Amino acid sequence: MQLQIQGLTRRFGDFVANDAIDLTIEPGEIHCLLGENGAGKSTLMNMLYGLLEPSAGQILLDGKPVHFNTPGDAIDAGIGMVHQHFMLVPVFTVAENVMLGREGGPILNRKAAGQRVRDLSDRYGLHVDPKALVEDIPVGVQQRVEILKALANEAKVLILDEPTAVLTPQEIDELMEIMRQLKAQGTSIIFITHKLREVKAVGDKISVIRRGKIVGTADPSASEAELAEMMVGREVNLVVDKDAPEVGQPVLEARGVTIIDPRGHEVVKDVSFEARAGEVLGIAGVQGNGQTELIKSLLGLVRPSAGDIVLDGDSIAKHGPKRSLAAGIGYIPEDRSHDGYVATFSVRENLVLDLYRTPEFSSGPALKLAAIERNADQRIAEFDIRTTSRETPVGSLSGGNQQKVVVAREFSRPLKVLIASQPTRGVDVGSIEFIHKRIIEERDRGTAVIIVSTELDEIFALSDRIAVMYDGRIVDTVSPDIEREQIGLLMAGAVPEKGGAA
Repeated sequence: MQLQIQGLTRRFGDFVANDAIDLTIEPGEIHCLLGENGAGKSTLMNMLYGLLEPSAGQILLDGKPVHFNTPGDAIDAGIGMVHQHFMLVPVFTVAENVMLGREGGPILNRKAAGQRVRDLSDRYGLHVDPKALVEDIPVGVQQRVEILKALANEAKVLILDEPTAVLTPQEIDELMEIMRQLKAQGTSIIFITHKLREVKAVGDKISVIRRGKIVGTADPSASEAELAEMMVGREVNLVVDKDAPEVGQPVLEARGVTIIDPRGHEVVKDVSFEARAGEVLGIAGVQGNGQTELIKSLLGLVRPSAGDIVLDGDSIAKHGPKRSLAAGIGYIPEDRSHDGYVATFSVRENLVLDLYRTPEFSSGPALKLAAIERNADQRIAEFDIRTTSRETPVGSLSGGNQQKVVVAREFSRPLKVLIASQPTRGVDVGSIEFIHKRIIEERDRGTAVIIVSTELDEIFALSDRIAVMYDGRIVDTVSPDIEREQIGLLMAGAVPEKGGAA
């Protein structure tokens, strides 16, 4: 099925989110839509999926104009969409989720549903157990369930909206293979992303969108530098420039930290490390090996079951996050929507969320509103936060701009330690360059920096030492000069050779 988009435009008041977009997606083609966060990619797809009404333009399927009032209309026409944030019922099985809304009667035939899922799973190489509960399967497998839901609707065009934002490197490789298999069987895929390596690996054609307009198309043979420049509108330095670190004394120490989760599982097991002044300590590992719980314990969001956390010689293991932040710890959380901001608060308010009681922004019980507004204007300009106003609720911004709000706030005060968990998840290449530069500047000011990332490129680019976690333990601490293959083995639990620590 050929999909054509002709002159598609979407306005929100005076703001033009999409400006006369033209695209053609051929049958069995992986068409990559590459652009910064806030460039208009998701708005375009929401019109295509019946979630938004176009202000102008039209959509054609096999040359015939179509109009979608609801996602149901788009699904009936053969268009499926896998959203970045999955729409699954955790307590239902895979089969129940796939057949939800397609039961065919008042009672679901579970045997038939299971067979339907098995048939689709085998046909497309998805390898999903129909009886598994969604809450018990990894994120990468949950994404396959979302793909199965679209395929069960006989989707001829599949929209994948930032599908790798929540996946580990291994899961990304698996998704790429699934996309190739779908293509081979005639499914067209619109792959929305801002990751250059991925579009080069899997795309047949690349369209670049910037500030609501298609600014050009490219072949996957184009260099990453060329694609980045098309996205951002300027030359982008894809290499992190940094000098050798001037390493000082340990600032933050974990001493035999053990954490037991609410289900009674030991998720962090006797972990010890030092974060030293003027150095970036990277923590690498496949997601789900205890990194999240360990980082939360450093801030006081999770209390260790055993062991201690020491900041400048003082135990902070029993401090809550309020005291830890006040003591000089900066925190960029893994899940910004839960831990990074208040969605209904404005950009202005979120930029002083943990600072409003400081003398700079308050006098006794009264807030210094003029100072808070000046701070917002400065940070919006400095961090290029794409918002129509400092009064805009953060929840209405794109994911990348939400992340910029969190990063801007944490970099706007003196820090002893910066803890950044997935600092560039869901952020475009131009913003990644900026955030990486600021992290290194913070290191060079003498701050101890801890970075957790599932992006190995990011770990290698930023880290002065790398601690590798597997099954709740640090299996080795190595130099960033280590080969990718070796660190991959450590991430899979391989026992390190003696003498490999850094």
